[in-house]
Amino acid sequence: MPPALSSAMTMKRIHREIADVQKEDLGAITLAPTPASLYRWKGTIPGPQGSPYEGGIFNIDIQLNPDYPFTAPKVTFATRIYHMNISDKGGICIDILKQNWSPALSLFKVMLSLSSLLTDPNPHDPLVPSIATEYTRNRQQHDRTAKRWTELYARPPPIPPPAPVPSTSATARPGTTANGRPKCKGREIPLAMPTSINASSGSTTTSTRSSNPETITIDDQDVRVGSASSNATVAGRKRPREVDTIDLVEEEERERRITRSRTSGSGLPADPLASGDVIVIDD
Repeated sequence: MPPALSSAMTMKRIHREIADVQKEDLGAITLAPTPASLYRWKGTIPGPQGSPYEGGIFNIDIQLNPDYPFTAPKVTFATRIYHMNISDKGGICIDILKQNWSPALSLFKVMLSLSSLLTDPNPHDPLVPSIATEYTRNRQQHDRTAKRWTELYARPPPIPPPAPVPSTSATARPGTTANGRPKCKGREIPLAMPTSINASSGSTTTSTRSSNPETITIDDQDVRVGSASSNATVAGRKRPREVDTIDLVEEEERERRITRSRTSGSGLPADPLASGDVIVIDD
């Protein structure tokens, strides 16, 4: 068959198999062409339950020939496996990939045959004779080794836990307040008892409303802010104006002396300084 005609038929067959794979229920098996080339496919086969390969995931590489499906695809195991029909390099000894290949077969059927091979190996046509001998003579030892290889090479990586979602509620961190400000060290100050001043006697009276003093906690930050504001108030307050004081007793005495001078026999106001009286006026 001419190469051009063979390539056209191959591409038509590949597109049909892609459509069939999308319709098939593959279960845990995966199969798809690579983005780089439609002639290169990749798939995965889970270890069958009850077999020594249970729990493993085995990667499969498939390379199609230009005259596919008239020649069998080249299929290899990319994951190491302890199996009598699979070599250490991934080569597979199975009849449908050799003399029993038929264009009626598909890649999906090849994957199903490989899954069955893990459950039922063929010791009569082994690719690794030593494993086949161990399988027939000491099955328990064979299964222990196959399980150990599965744990070493085919165990899928653990799924990472989901990232924690940050809480949207406003929660205060240790040592901070609800709005994120750092907490200040506080001290307790007892409240002074209220006092009253008697205007008439000038004495002070302390209220005895409660026998237990009440205490409040004041942060150092609040004290600093309050001190700063108090200092600013004192600095900006004007000094009260001094008021001149007058001695009322001396002033009344002065008024009497002036009155006596006016009522003297001369009829003229006497000079207070001439009589020898001294008038004292406080500034």
